[in-house]
Amino acid sequence: MASTVIEAMIQEKFKLAGIDCKKDNPCGLQIHDPRFYEKVLHNGSLGLGESYVDRWWDAERVDDFIYRVTKADLESTLQWSLRQLLHISKYFLFNLQSKNRATEVGKKHYDIGNDLFTRMLDKRMVYSCAYWKNASNLDEAQEAKLDLICQKLYLRPGMRVLDIGCGWGSFVKYAAQKYQVEVVGITISQQQLEYAKTSCKGLPVTLYFQDYRDVNEVFDRIVSVGQMEHVGDKNYLIYMQMICRCLKNDGIFLLHTIGKNKTTKSTDPWMEKYIFPNGQIPSVEQLAKAANGLLILEDWHNFGADYDKTLMAWHHNIVQHWEALKMHYDERFYRMWTYYLLACAGAFRSRMLQLWQIVFVKQGIPGGYFSIR
Repeated sequence: MASTVIEAMIQEKFKLAGIDCKKDNPCGLQIHDPRFYEKVLHNGSLGLGESYVDRWWDAERVDDFIYRVTKADLESTLQWSLRQLLHISKYFLFNLQSKNRATEVGKKHYDIGNDLFTRMLDKRMVYSCAYWKNASNLDEAQEAKLDLICQKLYLRPGMRVLDIGCGWGSFVKYAAQKYQVEVVGITISQQQLEYAKTSCKGLPVTLYFQDYRDVNEVFDRIVSVGQMEHVGDKNYLIYMQMICRCLKNDGIFLLHTIGKNKTTKSTDPWMEKYIFPNGQIPSVEQLAKAANGLLILEDWHNFGADYDKTLMAWHHNIVQHWEALKMHYDERFYRMWTYYLLACAGAFRSRMLQLWQIVFVKQGIPGGYFSIR
């Protein structure tokens, strides 16, 4: 197909989303390399992200651009290439989140440097969606989210709590300090583990470098915040069986996870290749099927729109601190990380992605579970 024909076709598709490649407007594109059009045609979202990192295009507001592309579902109007089909096939053929592969995301994402995350995140180092209902800044919104979780878990002094994917220790520290509970946290990131151990020193907190499949203790409460996205649909049942095995009969499990509107096997190829290797976002159907017969669903809270605001706050922090970060990361990383944060913000703004807090129990709360918002 001639390059001029491809260019015209892609431009017409962008116009369906109100995007003009020839006009200077906040959601428009400035094309620096004409190879952009063919790359997008043959590689979809992977080509779009790679060409941005390669400086083939720019936009004044990448988040608005992605919002419009996602809202109009433009990728579904492109024919899948062989490369895209091969990307999808691996989710059917392999368990990409097996125990042997589980630590890959820790090494490639969470261990890229605490210098980056301490500047990007809030003061508590919370790397998941904040709760902005009554908050005016990121620190307040993340503390509100942590407290919301504690309230939904009905925490009481002396309880024993498991945090699956404890990150830099934000929840374990908050729960131990504010609610006087004993907390066990597990992570697959060495840098997170080291930071959390220092941060939680002197508190009733025990931290392990451990896969969730290896947990065999029993807890009053279990929480998972932003970790389900690394489990994968081939392991959802195993995950819920582990929860059932490790949760007391009168216990509560809170799952905080990104969710997608439609059940699919694959994830965005650019995000999977460059940001979250082996990642997979669950759907309502997949989570409900995995919990079926094991756990009772007591509450389902969606505040996905808050992730847009959280991601924009993280991006603002990266921009504000880039001069200090330049000694550790190059300009190519800056464009990659910018695209990651702003593209995700646009996806949440379009409501293609959701943020769910789901409360499960084993036997049902006597008299009913009273939801907290």
